[in-house]
Amino acid sequence: MSKRPAVYPFTAIVGQDLMRLALVLNAIDMRIGGVLIRGERGTGKSTAARALAALLPEMEVVADSPFNDDPARPNTWSDITRERYADVENVPTEFSKAPFVDLPVSATEDRVVGTLDIEKAIQRGEKHFEPGILASANRGILYVDEVNLLDDHIVDLLLDSAAMGVNVVEREGISFSHPARFILVGTMNPEEGDLRPQLLDRFALSVDVRGIRNAQERIEILQRHIAYEEDMDAFQTEWHPVEDSLSKRIAAARDMIHDVSHTQNDLRLIASMMADMQIDGHRADLVVLKTARAHAAYEGRNHINDQDIALAIKLAIPHRLKRGPFTDATAELDKVADMLQEKRDELGDDEDQMETTESGESTGDEQSSSSKKKVTK
Repeated sequence: MSKRPAVYPFTAIVGQDLMRLALVLNAIDMRIGGVLIRGERGTGKSTAARALAALLPEMEVVADSPFNDDPARPNTWSDITRERYADVENVPTEFSKAPFVDLPVSATEDRVVGTLDIEKAIQRGEKHFEPGILASANRGILYVDEVNLLDDHIVDLLLDSAAMGVNVVEREGISFSHPARFILVGTMNPEEGDLRPQLLDRFALSVDVRGIRNAQERIEILQRHIAYEEDMDAFQTEWHPVEDSLSKRIAAARDMIHDVSHTQNDLRLIASMMADMQIDGHRADLVVLKTARAHAAYEGRNHINDQDIALAIKLAIPHRLKRGPFTDATAELDKVADMLQEKRDELGDDEDQMETTESGESTGDEQSSSSKKKVTK
């Protein structure tokens, strides 16, 4: 593990366990769809996001690509890289740190998605693309502070790219595409306004953070920050073994995520829970499954269990709960494990339904034959 930037170590953050876990699970599987962190000022939201980027394993990229193209996934390459190396056997590569891109609230659409030079295209027949923020963030973290203050149209663009994993820019009949797979981390203070329900639903996970009330933990926060400010290098050296261990654990979970299986009864359980909690649409069902699979991989298991599903529900549901008559459901999240067991008993263990399946959610060359096969119990 190479030397990390001078940021506060992720593992040195006191408390906020659910927030840190939500970030780690997105790092294991970027297809989950990002996380929205809501809370008052000074609760470590931005610190955690920046620290996660420094923690992510280094990645192999096409050497001269401004899009961090993955040499192992040619079907996701940007148009430029595909034109250069479509018929080349040995593509030049290098290793790079995962990017951390901070999106300003004032960002325009062109700054986010990039721009095509129409004049060059018409006069010289050249396709010239000026990369935007989405290009810079590919395979890394795109961080949006005060996301509730961002223009709704820009938020839509970010969420669409995060969901599809690709950015396509079209102008005057000319188009350019490049990969845009990133961990979208949005933070906000609810006291300054909320997101529209339609946009809230597009964030896969959400966590509400509050200031720590325990006096001893607050003292620990003070002591660690004082030590960090007095000697950053010494503080990072002290925390390096724990950081390195977590970095390797994330890398190992990434390697095995495609082998994590689930049963048909797991799917029935997830769907029934979402229906009982009156969650609109079907996005939450898929988010719960993906999050459960990522947590199983994080724990080193190749199949999901009820603990994974319960955690996934706690992360995927809070911002999707209906208000009004269902307001009390927020308190029910603390009883998810019991609710799952009751639902499991209600559904029963139909042996004919206990077919174990490996994930078929991958796109591109991630969806290998091994990710499609089924094994009957």
